Amino acid sequence: MTTTLDPAATQVPAEVPAEFRLGRFVPALEGMRALAALGVVLTHVAFQTGATGQPLLGRVWERFDMAVAVFFALSGFLLWRPHALAARGQGSAPSAGRYLLHRAARILPAYWVVVCAVLILLPSAAHTAGVRVWLSNLGLLQVFVPFTLTDGLTQMWSLSVEVAFYLVLPLLAGVLVWLRGRRARFRVPVVVGLGLLCLAWNFLPVPTPEGIHADNWLPGYLPWFAVGMLLAELADLPAPRWRRIAGDYRVMWPLAAVAMLLAATDLAGPPGLKHGQPWQYVMKMALGAIIGFGLLAPLVLRPDRRHRLLSGRVAATLGRWSYGIFIWHLAVLSIIFPVFGIVPFRGHFVIVYLLTVAFTLPLAAASYALVEEPIRQWTRRRFG
Repeated sequence: MTTTLDPAATQVPAEVPAEFRLGRFVPALEGMRALAALGVVLTHVAFQTGATGQPLLGRVWERFDMAVAVFFALSGFLLWRPHALAARGQGSAPSAGRYLLHRAARILPAYWVVVCAVLILLPSAAHTAGVRVWLSNLGLLQVFVPFTLTDGLTQMWSLSVEVAFYLVLPLLAGVLVWLRGRRARFRVPVVVGLGLLCLAWNFLPVPTPEGIHADNWLPGYLPWFAVGMLLAELADLPAPRWRRIAGDYRVMWPLAAVAMLLAATDLAGPPGLKHGQPWQYVMKMALGAIIGFGLLAPLVLRPDRRHRLLSGRVAATLGRWSYGIFIWHLAVLSIIFPVFGIVPFRGHFVIVYLLTVAFTLPLAAASYALVEEPIRQWTRRRFG
């Protein structure tokens, strides 16, 4: 998409000081992605072992589902940043076709391998997998088709939401394409406004069939993506004063921890998998946005600070395998119980978690080495 701009509108802001300049690749984000993946595993193990029923700590374990907020914020930041840079004359954003092709190559092949493996080999899923379940899961339509989230694949609702964001992002970029140059300063309030507007999604009377909840659709989670988009807009702005605060992990990480603890109360919904009131949904989305912003802001707004644990070799490796960890871990968890003779919902939280991680990592590594990376490299060589 191209547009004609007047010369005055193409002037970019003053240069960002060198210590705040953000490179194209932020190593610590890989480590944060790894922690988010392990957090998703933790909350699912906690539910399956009954650890969520523990006093106090149980609410915290189940609220590790806020790791999804980190995943969504990461996607918002990484995918929106080329558009934020292009709006300030610092490069060009990819075409919609190229962008969607690379997203499909990155996500779908490894995902389809998992779906086929689960629906063929996992007994609890294979015995109930009709045509509708197959088509819905292969097409990532589980949040729209009733009763198609099946054993070993229930976590894929969030991947369905993520793919919806991939499809909508070029449209959002097209809407904001005129906010360039000097007008780019209005992009921050527009992105913030989008996130705040979508907080009201659950108050809308959206009719859905039994087994489908509209709060699992993209509009309900756009505040979490918008946090990442906001960071993409802020990352290269010359504003050292607020950057020193928002980019200070000593301020932002405790803030994220407080938001996490608040999310573990009834403010963010009742315990378990019960549906909360609309206002509780708003609070959960708002607290998740704070968690996502608080954890990521120090990494992208203060790139001069090195975070050794998040940037180390182990964290980087787990970050590369994080997608495989996410898509395989529930299938692994489903077979941990019968193989090791552990009764579901009867405890052994730590043991089951360690076993799940231990058996998921080799699958995730194989997924990355044999499917994800080869297809990504082939797509880049073939289509650019």
